[in-house]
Amino acid sequence: MAYSTILYEADDRVAWITLNRPNKRNAISTELCNEFRDAIAIAERDPEVRVIVVKGAGGRAFSSGWDMAEDKSEFGPPERAEWTFDHLDRLFDHACKFLQSVFHCSKPVIAMIEGYCLAGGLDLAMWCDMRYCSDDSRFGAIEVRFAAGDTELPIMSHLIGQRCRELVYTGDVFDAQEAHRLGLVNRVFPKARLEEEVTRIAKRISRVALPTLVWSKRALNNTLQAAGLDSALRYSYASDMIISKSDSEYRRFRELLRTEGAKAASQWIESTFAPFESQTPGVSSRTASNQPAKAGD
Repeated sequence: MAYSTILYEADDRVAWITLNRPNKRNAISTELCNEFRDAIAIAERDPEVRVIVVKGAGGRAFSSGWDMAEDKSEFGPPERAEWTFDHLDRLFDHACKFLQSVFHCSKPVIAMIEGYCLAGGLDLAMWCDMRYCSDDSRFGAIEVRFAAGDTELPIMSHLIGQRCRELVYTGDVFDAQEAHRLGLVNRVFPKARLEEEVTRIAKRISRVALPTLVWSKRALNNTLQAAGLDSALRYSYASDMIISKSDSEYRRFRELLRTEGAKAASQWIESTFAPFESQTPGVSSRTASNQPAKAGD
């Protein structure tokens, strides 16, 4: 099937889904969300596919996050303060269908990360079963610097425990080695060898019997769901709605975004953090220079 924002191919038991918006560092648009979910469903139904690899096109980014050029008012918080649980359910349903499509897919999904993996891009990677990255990769929950909530905190907490608190309280960007130290990624490979090594891992997985892969994943997922994952996600999404309605820097950022563009808005955010940049090796709290225009929310 022909797509406009992703690429899909399957060969020798492995399906490859490529986020294909390299000029925007693979920022996540509504169209990309829909096409991605369709591709996951195709791989799910294909009896020849046993493992799925998700990657970004262009070599510069897995994904820089949500595309801020889009008007998401249809799915944003209601204008009335008296929002209802019905609205919350609709918002929750929309957001989860994309990010959790890899979680609910019965087959193992690998995130092959090269370059920037930020905000919504990091969220997508965290929902995958495994994450392998190049040595030039950069990570960060940078949306918190825009006074926005990180709605995927439950899955981040599951992956790296209490260490996620520093990441979501600072919005710092950190490198591949730090991501490996935290347990966020499984392994780090030299950039030139990343695809070769991930292909080798995917092929090994694909040689395991499909029922073993499917039922092993279901058992692992059920552990999270039995521990209250769905309830935790609903609370996280509700918190994000409250943050977006608050009288905070969020409003200033959105106003700059609307009137002067993403670059100006990001530079304003960076200026407020500049005097307190981290000097820790592997950690860089710079955000604006790491983002493409109109992406990264």
